[in-house]
Amino acid sequence: MADVGTTIRATGAVDCDVHNAVPRLSALFPYLPASWVDYCRETGVEGFDPAFYPPGAPLSARPGSRVGEGPPGSDPCVVRDHVLDGPGARYAVLNCLYAVSAVHNPDWAASMARALNDWQAAQWLAADPRFRASIVVSTRDPHAAAEEVARWAGRGFVQVLLPASTPAPLGQRVHWPIYAAAEAADLPVAVHPGVGSANPLSPVGWPSHYVEDYACAALTLQSQLTSMVAEGVFAAHPGLRVVLLESGVTWLPSLMWRFDKNWKALRREVPWVDRPPSQVIREHVLLSTTPLDAPPGLDHAWVDRFLTRLGSVEMLLHAGDYPHWHHGNAPTALLEQLSPAERELVLSGNAMRLYRLPEEAGWAQAD
Repeated sequence: MADVGTTIRATGAVDCDVHNAVPRLSALFPYLPASWVDYCRETGVEGFDPAFYPPGAPLSARPGSRVGEGPPGSDPCVVRDHVLDGPGARYAVLNCLYAVSAVHNPDWAASMARALNDWQAAQWLAADPRFRASIVVSTRDPHAAAEEVARWAGRGFVQVLLPASTPAPLGQRVHWPIYAAAEAADLPVAVHPGVGSANPLSPVGWPSHYVEDYACAALTLQSQLTSMVAEGVFAAHPGLRVVLLESGVTWLPSLMWRFDKNWKALRREVPWVDRPPSQVIREHVLLSTTPLDAPPGLDHAWVDRFLTRLGSVEMLLHAGDYPHWHHGNAPTALLEQLSPAERELVLSGNAMRLYRLPEEAGWAQAD
């Protein structure tokens, strides 16, 4: 079998989870109204860097991803070298985890999200046509978030990014204006571990240790996915696609089994879920392959069983999770066990179709 790294370069892989970072709060000042710049200075706030990736933790950043005093992933040239030019990815989808949704003031949060997207367009999308970005919105004001989706759709932004921890479950109707805007723009919604409220990542409360918080990230994604299906998001927005990022994939078949079993007995309370939840999930949901929660010694028989239970290899998206450094070689091991056609789908085909990416990198920036 050909070296997987060579296959990635030859395929022109699409890396669906690359984390760009704001180097410092003042980098956003050119894109903020003067009143909010003054407010930031007067209050002494230092920024909204995500606390769930502690700078000193070994898993937070790969070697060489930090340049100067900025956080890992804050230099477009370094990210380009580590993700695009080195591995040879055709596209990199940027998911900026700057925690604007954690701001309780809805006007401030919306202004920060707007400035962040302006900054991404000017400093990242303009830096290389192979970069694509996710629209950062604040769930504090869903109507302002919907306006932000409409403002950037088709301008180098290929999906809408939501934190997994939110004030209310993502299926509840307060969030539906965001989904309506995403569906109208033909953009998927991505859900990534992150705090956008006073709620913890753990479904049962605040843990005592960082390792608990990090290990439980997948549980939050499971809760949000269950909410979106049960609350009728996909019945109301049949064109919506959802991408679950950085939380593993092997838990989904067992969740679908349990969801289907309980739905059979309780489906009268959710009449809009008119078919088994597993069918809804397989039609609307994709997952990134990093980190892959698979056993060591991955072999073809295990991968074949997993894909059969999952339902389709078309639900998987290649992701490097740059600059995080915790996934080992499991994603590579998965690729090694796929057929050439399956490997092409995971590395590029599924993402090219989902994000409607052109064969040749490039896009026309609107005024």
